[in-house]
Amino acid sequence: MSYQNILIVKLSAIGDVIHALPVPYALKQQYPEARITWVVEKAAYDLLTNNPYIDELLLFEKAKCKTVWGAIKYAISFAKELRKRHFDLALDLQGLFKSAAISWLSGAKKKLVYCNARELSDKIGTRICGEHTEGHVVERYLDVARYVGCRVNEVIFPLRITETEARKAEATAVHAGLRFDKPYVVLAPGTNWRTKCWPTEHFAALADKLYENNIIPVLVGGKSDQRLAEAIIQQSSIPPVDLTGKTALKELAHIIKHAKAFVGGDTGPMHLAVAAGTPVITLFGPTDPARNGPYGGNGKVLVTPLECRGCWQRICADNKDCMEKIHPDEVYRAFMAVQH
Repeated sequence: MSYQNILIVKLSAIGDVIHALPVPYALKQQYPEARITWVVEKAAYDLLTNNPYIDELLLFEKAKCKTVWGAIKYAISFAKELRKRHFDLALDLQGLFKSAAISWLSGAKKKLVYCNARELSDKIGTRICGEHTEGHVVERYLDVARYVGCRVNEVIFPLRITETEARKAEATAVHAGLRFDKPYVVLAPGTNWRTKCWPTEHFAALADKLYENNIIPVLVGGKSDQRLAEAIIQQSSIPPVDLTGKTALKELAHIIKHAKAFVGGDTGPMHLAVAAGTPVITLFGPTDPARNGPYGGNGKVLVTPLECRGCWQRICADNKDCMEKIHPDEVYRAFMAVQH
């Protein structure tokens, strides 16, 4: 069977949207004439712009759905926009109620949802559980593409950085004190769970070690990570270059792309580093690297030695800091290992 108009619904978060990037590539390899539309929320929208395998982006404005009446009005207008495109296939890669609602509103003849569907989303679309049900989330998403005939001979993360985005990233970085002719390492202290954060004093110790070896440490993250960055700067002998809250997503991707390595936890920028092809040193505690780790093996994964690792708890009931057990010297050795 062939498909002419395909809808992908993957709204957020940044890491999850990056994980889904190989799907439109796989679809275009199998159905080169198909028109692919992706519905995404504002936070991850910029990641998908200028993508050669996505024909159209539709922004889902969640803020307009805060009230029942607002949600109804927005659903009616959004449904009209979706149905203009006459989708014959909708892939709900989010697997939640809101993504299932978008899939249903699209009017697509065939609606699929990937394996971990929740919030009754599997009642809207056919639940697809392929051979990678227990594997990495990238492969789980690709199992949905395989179901509709995609061969997936290679896994590609298409991320198109324009010259304008690159120039702006470099100007911002130089203004903050980064020299692109010197080796540097990107450090990302922020995560969306407190339990996934490596201690700021460990980041500071690593930054000092990098400086000692003529490598510039560069702090990155969103505006919500600025307190962490400030703490690291205060605890460092020499302040790292601070780009926290100063770059858009693809500007950050450009900076990461030219780094010697990326160091951080289970977070969106880590997956951005994977997409950019930069070696990653990823630090894991409460989450599972087999599911959420850096895809493709370009780097090192360091996991806390505590037996409670992989607990999937946002807040530790025993008040332990499992990430503290990963020592800065261990991280530096991992960095040196990926340089050879």
